[in-house]
Amino acid sequence: MTLKGSVKVLVPCGSLGAGVRESEIEYGLAKGANVIATDAGSTDSGAAYLALGKSKNNRGAVKRDLGILLGAHAKSGIPIIVGTAGQAGGDINVNWTRDIVLEVARELGISPKIVLLYSEQEKKALKTLNQQGKVRPLPPLGPLEDSVIDSCEHIVGLMGVEPFVAALQAGADIIIGGRATDTAVLASYPIWKGAPWGASWHAGKIAECGAQCCLNPADGAGVLLTIDGSGFEVEPLSTTNRCTPHSVSKHMLYENSDPHHLHEPGGILDVTSAVYAQISERTVRVEGAKWVTQPYTMKLEGAAAGNYQTLMLIGIQDPDVLNNVNAFHDRLLEALYERTRKSIPAQELGEFHISLRLYGWNAVSGDVPVNVPPPREIGVLFVATARTQELANAIAHACNPYFFHYPMEMYKELPSYGFAFSPADVPRGQVFEFKLNHVAVVDDPLSMVRTVWLDKDGKALAA
Repeated sequence: MTLKGSVKVLVPCGSLGAGVRESEIEYGLAKGANVIATDAGSTDSGAAYLALGKSKNNRGAVKRDLGILLGAHAKSGIPIIVGTAGQAGGDINVNWTRDIVLEVARELGISPKIVLLYSEQEKKALKTLNQQGKVRPLPPLGPLEDSVIDSCEHIVGLMGVEPFVAALQAGADIIIGGRATDTAVLASYPIWKGAPWGASWHAGKIAECGAQCCLNPADGAGVLLTIDGSGFEVEPLSTTNRCTPHSVSKHMLYENSDPHHLHEPGGILDVTSAVYAQISERTVRVEGAKWVTQPYTMKLEGAAAGNYQTLMLIGIQDPDVLNNVNAFHDRLLEALYERTRKSIPAQELGEFHISLRLYGWNAVSGDVPVNVPPPREIGVLFVATARTQELANAIAHACNPYFFHYPMEMYKELPSYGFAFSPADVPRGQVFEFKLNHVAVVDDPLSMVRTVWLDKDGKALAA
């Protein structure tokens, strides 16, 4: 199908739950929006949300946004597309979002056609693909071991546009998608309508974070995309904001090290020849993007649960410490390890780790500063990592006296550093980490996606 005229994609916000603005939705509908499409998560906040099936956004915020969007659907009849539902896009995350949608629909008295796109992967199936040589590593990892697959709590594959297009073709009113690329969620509707793939993918990339592609990202939440046969236009949904060629073009560098190429399932977006032009005070037009078809792959994300941690936090203004922070760190860390080994039997202790993170000095970079003036104060975060929470707590308890009173100069009276909490130790729970940086090669873009339609009562229809 070839697009006739143009299609308009209303992108209400950068991530569902971040705060949809009702006035902006009304503006987008008045401008003739054909679809509402939004991302609902990412890996930005770490692996815990996939491992635990949680959302970092509270339920009330997500329900509020969905209430506005479903109200817009009830008023206009246009479909709603949500990708990476519930923050991480695993099955639990999708079902959490599904329940909110069903609750809102009941409250509004509407019965939309709802489809769920699950992209969580079964471990057995992944192992089979791996044995067939269809799972490939991305740098810096090597070949995938079955033991790594087994270690993951949940594994998802990032969908491209095809599952969303299939759902739209089948008549979906609301699509709740599992893990997908942010860009695919926005590009799917125009591609379904026959818009050029290059323009559609490029528009999706620019608008993936809503108003972040505008001159003032704080003034507004969303944008309106208009895609036609030769390019696309982007304008803020806030009438007091504006887009510029610079604000739009720079978003190609967001979470992307190459400003001209973006790898997506089934191809590469090439914007080397893209031209950005200001066509009105608030609107930018973009032309020239190309879509280069490649063998179809889906990136895999797997989250594993690891050891347990306990935290302690102090603030230090002692000038003896501040005049030689690097030496203090090394001496204190050595003393904490020694104290732990003397306090807890080796056979009980097993492998453990203690770290000191010096905020106001080098907690973010880890680099050892040289030839810099002493800080006014530092915050020191103690992190004990062990195989159980009880053991991590025990390490913190053993280290407590040293951590709060260890002097820089041993011949001076013991200092008392400022502690943030009492009790001082804070059990943090398990550590979660991403274990996969691989892609699965697939012949059919729908083969790793499970599609479930719901009836008017929210029950899954028979396949």
